[in-house]
Amino acid sequence: MAHKTSDLLTGVLIGGAVGVIIGILYAPKSGRETREELLTGAEELMARAKREYEEALERSRRAYEAALSRIGEMELKDKVESIDASLHSVSAGAREALQEGKDRLKRAVEAGVEAFKEQ
Repeated sequence: MAHKTSDLLTGVLIGGAVGVIIGILYAPKSGRETREELLTGAEELMARAKREYEEALERSRRAYEAALSRIGEMELKDKVESIDASLHSVSAGAREALQEGKDRLKRAVEAGVEAFKEQ
């Protein structure tokens, strides 16, 4: 992206400079007037280049911040999925432990009933 921006900026600078120079050289004016116009044109061109550079810099900053935000969102999503998997694992383990406890209790009750019947 930076390469495209620098190419655009270079093209604007060269095109603007060539246009100003050709326009001034073909205008029927004195040397002093021509120099003043060249200076004015150069100043305008530099101001325009500065504005475009600042705009490109701002677009780059916004793109960078958006990328950081997306990375943060992806990291957060990964953490949430990891926690969800951990909770699922814990709940599965808890269900197994509960079932084992119920099975032991059932066997104990059955053994107690059998012992009672035998006496």
